[in-house]
Amino acid sequence: MTAQADDAIQYLDRITAIDNDQPFFVYYVPGAVHAPHHPKPEWVKKISDMHLFDKGWNELRDTIFANQKRLGVIPQDAKLTPWPHNLLKGWDQLAPDEKKLFIRQADVFAAYWAYSDHEIGRVIQHIEDMGKLDNTLIIYIAGDNGNSAEGSLVGTPNEVASLLGIDVPVAEQMKFYDVWGSDLTYPHMAVAWTWAFDTPFSWTKQIASHWGGVRQGMAISWPKVIKDKGGIRNQFHHFIDIVPTILEAAGIRQPQVVDGIPQEPIEGVSMMYTFDAKNANASSTHHTQYFEMMGDHALYHDGWIASTKVIRPPWDVAGAVSLDPAGFPYELYDLSKDWTQYNDVAAKYPDKLKELEKLFWVEANKFRVLPLDASVATRVVAPRPNFAAGRTQFTWSGEITGTPNGDAPSILDSSFRFTADVEVPQGVEGMIVTQGGRFGGYGFYLLKGKPVFLYNFLDFQRMRWEGPDTLAPGRHTLEFDFKYDGLGLGTLAYNNVSGVGCGGTGVLKVDGKEVARQRIEHTIPRIMQWDENFDIGADTGTPVSNDYQVPFRFTGKLNKLTLTIDRPKLTPEDERQLMNSASRAADGPDRR
Repeated sequence: MTAQADDAIQYLDRITAIDNDQPFFVYYVPGAVHAPHHPKPEWVKKISDMHLFDKGWNELRDTIFANQKRLGVIPQDAKLTPWPHNLLKGWDQLAPDEKKLFIRQADVFAAYWAYSDHEIGRVIQHIEDMGKLDNTLIIYIAGDNGNSAEGSLVGTPNEVASLLGIDVPVAEQMKFYDVWGSDLTYPHMAVAWTWAFDTPFSWTKQIASHWGGVRQGMAISWPKVIKDKGGIRNQFHHFIDIVPTILEAAGIRQPQVVDGIPQEPIEGVSMMYTFDAKNANASSTHHTQYFEMMGDHALYHDGWIASTKVIRPPWDVAGAVSLDPAGFPYELYDLSKDWTQYNDVAAKYPDKLKELEKLFWVEANKFRVLPLDASVATRVVAPRPNFAAGRTQFTWSGEITGTPNGDAPSILDSSFRFTADVEVPQGVEGMIVTQGGRFGGYGFYLLKGKPVFLYNFLDFQRMRWEGPDTLAPGRHTLEFDFKYDGLGLGTLAYNNVSGVGCGGTGVLKVDGKEVARQRIEHTIPRIMQWDENFDIGADTGTPVSNDYQVPFRFTGKLNKLTLTIDRPKLTPEDERQLMNSASRAADGPDRR
């Protein structure tokens, strides 16, 4: 984030160096505060020394709520939505180690936010130092669609594992306590913190039907135009209103054609009318807005919102929802009297609910939301356009690095075989092929002249196949052949995850001779670490093991590397059993 702020400042300097009167536009969007939470160490210390979270998430909610009312950013008659005792533990129910770990998680999260805010402040300070702050429109939006709940009920040192439905026990997480927030972790906090940071609303990111999943804090500054400094505005607006506001402020009309391509209309509306203090209590000009994410949906219209009941908690990332989202039951809230969605009045106003439900389908059809899909796991692995899609045979030679995961061949939930034709000098080292990195992936490499295939199971376990002998200088064929035990990704079509993440047996061969064999019980399911690359001849990301330091360039000659993937196919009997299992799940539990 420091580099990003530096880039923004350098851009401002380049623009004004050419023409000091030239208007500028900066779209500054740091990764905070979604996981992984990676603040600088000094920010972790600064926040930890403040002891903001020592009394836990329940008392934190009360403190935040009181501060919001004191500052006037929520109405005085707003009600704090209840704590979900059926879903999340209260702070007083936790063991001492749990409290210690969870406080650390919150400290690092808050440090990440404070660090991000500081870097944004550097950019704004530079604008002021340039003498241009008075006539600069700044729109500051803080949030992540509501805080993310993908850290599991107890948090995680590795969000890659969490998003694959693998929870790490608190005792295991404590091993990372001193390095939490460093590059040795990919950390996220416990869901209860997420819920608390969404005060006064209920729910979290992924829940499009409730304000805890979609509402953001926003501040707007334009000293030359906005004279009502510190004024509060409560009109309903949506993120799609940002561009129309900027266009009106700059006196620019939306172009109808760009590079010969007709443009669709911008659906948002300008918020500039709210800049005038006399319009502080004016009615909103944004009348209707749909919300939808993974089947969960809502429709806002002129102070009312029809919200579907939450069917799947968002931290249940591997969960399967067999219900049709069109049949999700609704709640109804009168936001003119109920700012936090506290009182469900669906029973009191059935006609209003029917009106809004009908309007949702109109909007969903208009904006191409349909068909609704409540699945999660199957969406992660749904086919997308990429160069490797559908292929099972690949051939490369030489060094090829930086292929993103989206265009890389996937060996997950499949049998596969790598074969490398190499020429090696004395003491050869280096990466032949790798995908993923420190928090999950694999590497096929030579270490001190010996061939190694290493499988990093989400930073929890590293399985290693290594040849006992140093390769003699010359030409060799190195092969790693893995036979997968499971049914594969096909089971996801039946809302069944039994076919993914299964084990298998790997065999390492040198010049056709087996030199190592090992079975592993689990493999990475569904998706590899998404922020790493597929690399041949070097490693451009984080290392999959401590054997080497990147870039670990191959010091021999890679004449040819081939990959063959054998993806499992369901038999008719497999499909019949999966269909029966899906039918039983849809029927619900047997209550006889």
